[in-house]
Amino acid sequence: MNLHLLRIFYTVAREGSFSRAAEALHISQPAVSKGVRELEHQLDVALIERAQRPGGRRAGVALTQIGEVLFEHARGLFALEKAAIDDIHARVGLRKGALVVGASTTIAGYWLAPYLALFADAWPDIAIEVRAGNTELVSRWLVDCEVDVALVEGSVADERLARDHWQDDALVIIGPPDWEQPSAEASWLDILNRERWVMREPGSGTREATQRMMAALQIAPASLIEAGSNEAIARSVSCGAGLAIVPRVVAADLIELGRITLVEPPGIAPLSRPLFRLTHRDRPLSPAARRFVAFLDGSATQS
Repeated sequence: MNLHLLRIFYTVAREGSFSRAAEALHISQPAVSKGVRELEHQLDVALIERAQRPGGRRAGVALTQIGEVLFEHARGLFALEKAAIDDIHARVGLRKGALVVGASTTIAGYWLAPYLALFADAWPDIAIEVRAGNTELVSRWLVDCEVDVALVEGSVADERLARDHWQDDALVIIGPPDWEQPSAEASWLDILNRERWVMREPGSGTREATQRMMAALQIAPASLIEAGSNEAIARSVSCGAGLAIVPRVVAADLIELGRITLVEPPGIAPLSRPLFRLTHRDRPLSPAARRFVAFLDGSATQS
């Protein structure tokens, strides 16, 4: 298989457009179209649907079933190519280089800063980038070798990724500032079930932990509101949107300011969820990534 033609097809599928693929590859659009046709001719299969919109305008790129299969193989192949190039560059040494850390939003906002500061002080010539997203997105970045190491809050089932427990994150139930704790005789479960709850979006580690804990507590909310960040959840709760389960580090300042109330049902053990460090099983860590993992694990030296 001609890898140049495969790269053209992969870029078209990734960008969803022949014109954007041409820009990404710095070649002409006719050359992109010709490359895809030549690959289809070599393989004797159709890779891209040639559907058109009414009026003769071509629709966005849609892959055939075989095209989808080839795209997944190509994605893995070019991810490994990038990993090989990154590894070679990194072996020049830590005098220069880059470290890209992917982190779930809570970790990026509250847990990561001390480790980044220590690493930056020890290796000032290493360029550091942090990419934040939910657990699902961060895991995808690691699979595609877009980040060197990842820290997430949710479970990850991808066999290509190694998962190691990093530390635990305490969680709390919060309510609006005027929320009153029920009397000892009240049925807490009935009260919590009547409340509206604010939760993260699907794919978030906090959303997964919240659903798991609510199921364990037998809480079935009357209604839900979704918010895209834990900060948005906490501030929505402070405005009376409902109750929520959030990391204690997110809620601490608002609790101290009296903007939200700590909800403490009797007989419920302290809530927490594990945080995980992810690495790619088939991608050796660069020297910079190895050093950073050592900082995360508390075993780093600055020599």
